[in-house]
Amino acid sequence: MLGSGSKVRVRNGKAADAAVLSDLFRESWLFAYRGIIPHLHLDSMVRQRTPEWWRTAVRSGDSTLVLEMSGKLIGYATYGPARHRGLHQGEIYELYLDPVYQGLGFGEHLFEGCRHALDMRKLKGLVVWALLDNTPACDFYWRRGGRPIASAYTRIGQAKLEKVAFAWH
Repeated sequence: MLGSGSKVRVRNGKAADAAVLSDLFRESWLFAYRGIIPHLHLDSMVRQRTPEWWRTAVRSGDSTLVLEMSGKLIGYATYGPARHRGLHQGEIYELYLDPVYQGLGFGEHLFEGCRHALDMRKLKGLVVWALLDNTPACDFYWRRGGRPIASAYTRIGQAKLEKVAFAWH
């Protein structure tokens, strides 16, 4: 679990975080999706998230949170209005940690940071989509109280991947 001397903080992402966010994206996505998303497509997705891509994304609004531990960026999340409106108005689009820090309780900080930010925007209800084959992510959302409300398929290259929507009311 978290060390007693660790200073953990969630804050809005800044343009100055872009290079680290690019690295975090690469490492966390390769760790999470290797063997799930076809290699060439995963590699292409990772290459597209350059520092410049992140600078633009962070400048476009306040919907990127970063997680710092003792001043080092170890995770990020993106959030905003739900892409498919209904009972759930808010959505966490991405929530990833550096693989070294996964399973240690740090993701909870980002998750709660997103919930708070969505509450501040008065977006009621929360939904998160996760690939069913990404068992650690599905387990994480289940442990946070999310329950599956829908599933769908997405095609990436030749792979047909099932995704699940976890919801909180």
